[in-house]
Amino acid sequence: MDMIGDLTLGAYFDELAATHGNKTAIIHEDAEGKISSLSYKILNEKINQSANFLVSLGVKSGDRVAIHMLNSIEYVINFFAVAKIGAIIVPINANFIHADALFIVKKTKPVLILTQAKFMQIYALINKTRKIKFLDINSHKTELENQSTIYETPKFSNLNLAQIIFTSGTSSTPKGVMITHYNLIFAGFYSSWQISLNKDDRYLTAMPLWHIDAQCTAMMPTFSRGATFILLERYSAHKFWEQVIKHKATITETIPKMICTLMAQRVALNEKNHSLKQMLFYLNLNDKDMQNFIDRFNIPSILVSYGMSETIVGLIGDRPSERRKFPSIGRVGFCYEAKIIDKNGNELNANEKGEIYIKGEIGKSIFKGYYKDKISTKKVLNKKGWLHTGDIGYYDEQGYFYFVDRGINLIKISGENVSSIEVEDCISRLSGVFEVAVIGVPDCFNNELIKACVVLKEGFALSADEIREFCSKHLAKFKVPSIVEFYENLPKTCTGKVRKNILKNEHKG
Repeated sequence: MDMIGDLTLGAYFDELAATHGNKTAIIHEDAEGKISSLSYKILNEKINQSANFLVSLGVKSGDRVAIHMLNSIEYVINFFAVAKIGAIIVPINANFIHADALFIVKKTKPVLILTQAKFMQIYALINKTRKIKFLDINSHKTELENQSTIYETPKFSNLNLAQIIFTSGTSSTPKGVMITHYNLIFAGFYSSWQISLNKDDRYLTAMPLWHIDAQCTAMMPTFSRGATFILLERYSAHKFWEQVIKHKATITETIPKMICTLMAQRVALNEKNHSLKQMLFYLNLNDKDMQNFIDRFNIPSILVSYGMSETIVGLIGDRPSERRKFPSIGRVGFCYEAKIIDKNGNELNANEKGEIYIKGEIGKSIFKGYYKDKISTKKVLNKKGWLHTGDIGYYDEQGYFYFVDRGINLIKISGENVSSIEVEDCISRLSGVFEVAVIGVPDCFNNELIKACVVLKEGFALSADEIREFCSKHLAKFKVPSIVEFYENLPKTCTGKVRKNILKNEHKG
């Protein structure tokens, strides 16, 4: 039986409020350390007031409403308010500048942009050429408070769009991933199962709400179980672990950049005295660095998960009460299928590397397609529900999957395929290396050359020759970088992924 039925996000939150009432739904800590919170009942009333306010501004079902804000309770309120009236959320990365925001505005044509004072100048610039409504939500508090706390949630199909979330654009122009009401509610049920989340848990995240991770592996599963969602305005390496301890978080999530920066912090006497029972981790980190992190912070359990905006959740991952085999990304979760395919479309056997294909139900367990981009949709998603991820991996005889690299990051050297991750893992073992990204750059003789973009730790000195010499001791000759260039920092997406497309474009041959 389908546990979601015909529920939409608005009706779903009405149920959560009725069920959990005065239980704390959300706690928020801003950059200055100010903490605020709301119960499920009050949060739903605030959502209703915001929904009524949006309707008074003329927003209708099917309209696009962009949200350009930092992590906050107001973000969550407006997220659900937009969905409740049947309009479509368009999250905009809070780190975007004028040109990035303009791309999304042109693509989606929102009727309204909800933002904060610090971002108003971006939209003042956009409005010189495009007539759009935008408002600072903090300047309309009186109007919001005067709205009714009751809203009659309309009925419509939960296969309708709830949001258009844009991919990070690490390799190409961002695409608008279409996500339904069903997708988001499903994410809550799926991810809460995956991490064995219960009503007493306190899930803390510093991930940005304009990204799929914060929404579908943190917020939705926490609310689905009536647990408490602890939202940080932004990630701070020197504050984060103190916040984990202070808020008595039982679950949190991390990415390689966070682990790297946390390990660079001075050891604190109480850093092992936390309440964590589990930490989610998303690609990629070598075994040594992961073990050092686990040992230092006394992490009881690391749950590895693999997914993307198009898959809604980490559909391949460690499963409850099953053996974990890091660096395996785990096994396929319920209601999904996965297989490995070669370049000719043939299905491969265990331990053979190829492209990861996954299968789900379109608009339910995987995305509905790319917004106004039928060509890209058809390229990655076939009618049977198989999604071509573009990622390279394999599985072992026990059904555990392993991630090799993004297909776009495989470097072709004189007919050989080289995984950028393999080379990055090797270089990162050098004690003076803080961060490294490996890319392929054009070469008329070898097709591509390997280039290592390296950031050194403060106070350390390494030469390009020393890095190449170290690689030659641990890698095949054709995998050793031909070019080593040092950087003060690497260009990143909002979730800390290195934007290798920028590094490639900036390379001077």
